[in-house]
Amino acid sequence: MRYFPLLLLLLPAACDTSGDVPNDEPVAVSVIGPRPRLVDPSRRGYTPPDAVLLGAVAQGLVRLDAAGQIEPGLAIRWDVSDDGLYYTFRINSDAALDAAAVARRLRAAIAPASDNPLASELTAIAEIVAVTDEVVEIRLAAPRPDLLLLLAQPALALFDKGAPGGTGPFRVLRRTRDGDRLTLVRPADAPASPDDDPADVPAEPNDPATDILLRGERAAKAVARFKAGGAGVVLGGRFTDIAIARADGGAATTLHIDPTTGLFGFAIVSNQGILSAPENRLALAVALDRDRIVRLFADGWTARTGIVPTGSDDLPDPVVPDWSAAPLAQRIAFATDTIARWRAQNPAVQPVPLRIAIPAGPGGRMLFALAAQDWRRIGIDTIAVATDAPADLRLVDRVAPSGSAAWYLHRFTCDRSPLCSERADAALAAARAARDPVTRAARLADADRSLADIAVFIAIASPLRWALVAPNLNGYRDNPRAIHALDALRSPD
Repeated sequence: MRYFPLLLLLLPAACDTSGDVPNDEPVAVSVIGPRPRLVDPSRRGYTPPDAVLLGAVAQGLVRLDAAGQIEPGLAIRWDVSDDGLYYTFRINSDAALDAAAVARRLRAAIAPASDNPLASELTAIAEIVAVTDEVVEIRLAAPRPDLLLLLAQPALALFDKGAPGGTGPFRVLRRTRDGDRLTLVRPADAPASPDDDPADVPAEPNDPATDILLRGERAAKAVARFKAGGAGVVLGGRFTDIAIARADGGAATTLHIDPTTGLFGFAIVSNQGILSAPENRLALAVALDRDRIVRLFADGWTARTGIVPTGSDDLPDPVVPDWSAAPLAQRIAFATDTIARWRAQNPAVQPVPLRIAIPAGPGGRMLFALAAQDWRRIGIDTIAVATDAPADLRLVDRVAPSGSAAWYLHRFTCDRSPLCSERADAALAAARAARDPVTRAARLADADRSLADIAVFIAIASPLRWALVAPNLNGYRDNPRAIHALDALRSPD
């Protein structure tokens, strides 16, 4: 089988040579990706290492604790009006930013020109007002129960050039001469600018046990460092590199898989040729052997067939395709017949391989091999292309920032997706304006069904996110957002 060598990589390691982090030493944290930079997400894109750094040295009005639950950030408390339209935050009097600066930065994050990845999720915000020096009020056009979760994301961590320091639990003490590693210390009281990389600042007395040594690096190097005892934590793992973790240091006591929700599957981005017919797009979804895919990648990874997962906050009963309970052999027969019948009816359309945009790495090669084999047996040939190349299907791998079904459905609106439904767009607009949860759920259900009817997405599972964690870092918690607070790695207990 084409993917057999990769399957060998997925076998768990027989032992794990990593050990505990000494209690009196800093925790070295490797994040898979490039060197971390301190950037403002509203002004330019950021990488996973950037997000980890941002969450360490800055915070929003609220933040996420180790378990992914809301806790105070710059705001020491908040109130929500009975109708869900007014959120009032009281900012800590010792915070680096006052209410006016907070309001200004939040308005910039949601402005039409903003590059912030969460700007499109915050369109219900009608106004952000600094009521006093310590009180900020966010006024909504319609209720958004997930607002606090969105405000807690690193993308909405707050900076201000005029502030006397960072707003998070850490500040950058120094960067190594080659720029490879950052030393983060507490408290966060040194100047920080979102426009530049952190500069060296004078050292000050601190407890090394509370420090973080942060770096970004390739997965193989990060795992090797962890195995050799040079790192206590590896963050940012995905399906593309879990084979490296499992083959080279992922014993059961150290390999953690977050219970994420989000989108993981193939978005259909072309409606040309065989993909022009909804029944053919459906055939691709029906024929995929999800159980085999998730089983070969990770224990406990669960297959999914719909766009919106069950358990969403604002859509209790998302679409579950009728075919999902059918035996695989029956599904394959249906898909094979569908493709053959369409080709017989359209002899002028020459069969060409579908281009599948998928990330590089062992996991990408593995996923493509499995999907290609499933689709070949129903008469569809495929080729893998780079993620930035023209494609017919494109892998989507995104963790949801909240439990709202709207986030999933908004990925496929006509201003974002080449394949879309005007009916779904209208339903989403009505859901956005709805004042009561029953009406909102009904309109979201309309959008969900409309998108399912035209088969815009081939769901596989929830996003796969993994970490390696030294056994004695007992503050670490798996969580559904895959966002891990560096100041909580060591439990005070």
